[in-house]
Amino acid sequence: MNKKQQEKLQSEAGNLLEQGKVQYIIGFEPGTVKFATTPLVITDKKDIARLTVNHFITNNLAKQLIPLKGKAAIVAKGCDSRSIVSLIQDHKVARENIIIIGVPCEGLIDINNIQQLMGKERDEIDDITREGDKIIVTAGKDKKDFTLKDVLYAHCLSCETPTPKEYDILLGEPSSPPTDKAAGQANITDLEKMTPEQRYEFWKEQMQKCTRCYACRNVCPACYCERCFVEETEPQWIESVPNWQDNLMFQTIRNMHVAGRCTDCGNCERACPVGIPLRSLSKKMYDIVDETFHFKAGNDINEQPLMASYEQNEAEEMIR
Repeated sequence: MNKKQQEKLQSEAGNLLEQGKVQYIIGFEPGTVKFATTPLVITDKKDIARLTVNHFITNNLAKQLIPLKGKAAIVAKGCDSRSIVSLIQDHKVARENIIIIGVPCEGLIDINNIQQLMGKERDEIDDITREGDKIIVTAGKDKKDFTLKDVLYAHCLSCETPTPKEYDILLGEPSSPPTDKAAGQANITDLEKMTPEQRYEFWKEQMQKCTRCYACRNVCPACYCERCFVEETEPQWIESVPNWQDNLMFQTIRNMHVAGRCTDCGNCERACPVGIPLRSLSKKMYDIVDETFHFKAGNDINEQPLMASYEQNEAEEMIR
């Protein structure tokens, strides 16, 4: 992600609006705080200069497509593009109404990791740049180098599709995936080493923090139901007042609902205001789906969705 990518993005987006090929451009603009971006939907060419791409375009914008009527161009990283494909397969959006502007992604920087490593708040940090496999952070006279393992999001370290497979416009050359998959799976590996009793206590402690704000659900492209099961009263699946048992039930059922649709974009965990490691649940479900059905969401637009196809030999194989 560099200046040339941003220039190409603004040029292509401007042409699409000017030629009337789309009514909307869905992308990112700089956030109100340093080293952050925010989703942006524009309809006027005069706003094109607001569009940006950098190492902090963390949001998966695919869900923004669902409520829009008409044609839209959308900025998409590899995992975002897979979410778009999944929505197309589920008939939530139409491929002919979308122009995908693909971003070859080198991995997203977790500013929280930077702050911890530097011992400084983001406002005290002057610059964050990437040179090869190193992230260089400058804060006043203090300048330090960090490895990708130190600063990237875990899901980026084990990313399988850094360059979108489905796109109409690509901003630059395809990028190579990070190679430290073990680091990307570290939290899940630690949980797998625990006894069932230890895992139960771990998730009990985590779910006691949950306020049931539903930020995880609201940002997830795979959560597109107009009415969620948690809002049902006949029957009432969970209590409206948060308690750890119902919080755990919510997360368990939600992960079952997005099985075969999750692309491991990390949106759910990033959105959690109390820091629950939700990706450890969603990525484990992702791996189970891959192991059991040899299926990865959004990898092939011509493939049948997981829950829309059935083979007679599946039943016995999946029963353990």
